[in-house]
Amino acid sequence: NMTDLKGDLYTRILSEKDQFIFFSFLERGNWLIFQDVYPQFLLYEQSVKRSQKLFHLLPHLNVSTFMETMWNHFWKTGNKKTLAIATIINEQNYLEKRVIQNVQFKKTVLNSIGFKLFDFFQFNHILFPFYENDKKQKVLLFGDTMKHFTSLHERILIGKRLYSLLFRDTHVLSQIISWAQHHPHTGSRKDYWPHLFSSVNESFSREFYKRRIKKCQLRNGAYRIYSPALIYAWRDMKHEAVDSEDWFTDWQVVNYLVDKEENINGQITEDYCKTLEKIELAILAKKNVLLREEE
Repeated sequence: NMTDLKGDLYTRILSEKDQFIFFSFLERGNWLIFQDVYPQFLLYEQSVKRSQKLFHLLPHLNVSTFMETMWNHFWKTGNKKTLAIATIINEQNYLEKRVIQNVQFKKTVLNSIGFKLFDFFQFNHILFPFYENDKKQKVLLFGDTMKHFTSLHERILIGKRLYSLLFRDTHVLSQIISWAQHHPHTGSRKDYWPHLFSSVNESFSREFYKRRIKKCQLRNGAYRIYSPALIYAWRDMKHEAVDSEDWFTDWQVVNYLVDKEENINGQITEDYCKTLEKIELAILAKKNVLLREEE
């Protein structure tokens, strides 16, 4: 998460330089996906308004021939799930060469010790907050954990799993939507767990870090974890233009469109709590190493 890089935990693990490098990596990926997908939605909107499909224009917007085919298929069948899975396949293949295989990002991010440790300890969770019941008092987390981020195959599979988790149970989906409608997204983790996170830094930055979290609750006398809103964490960035090369060269990617049911419960609250405690241990471990070096 971009804002985590400026929050209480990761600022004690990563240098300012590494924070910016990791942010640039995430931001580049987000920007690339948006500038590829948004024109597709605009073209679909115009197609609906005119009652005429306009997907032959997609190549002029540097959109893959794969997605041109899938949009035409959707226009005929109305199959939303197939289109959603196709979009996941497209996004991850689009990023593969431009970000994951980018020489600079491989050197500064993907091959860094920090990134490998995050991947190894499975710190990368995708979370959907939702109300436990209609009383809207307690917020639980639904989602999955990203493993082997550099694997195109794994990124596509987790996208498919997340789609399945969201849409297979209408009750859970309605609870997630209800939570989102009542909580404008700021990027701060305070949005869903204000008992544990704060968008205002309540501690002193140079203060020796002590463990604050136990089973997703604050320890007695502990400060909440600082988790800033995105607008206060990072400035807007300008991006270099991207090449227009079509990633679609192997027809076998269509195999990902096959619906394979996986038994995933999506209950990730406990795992996420344990991850927060692991990060705290990593902070203390780093501090101990530094203290030994000073002796």
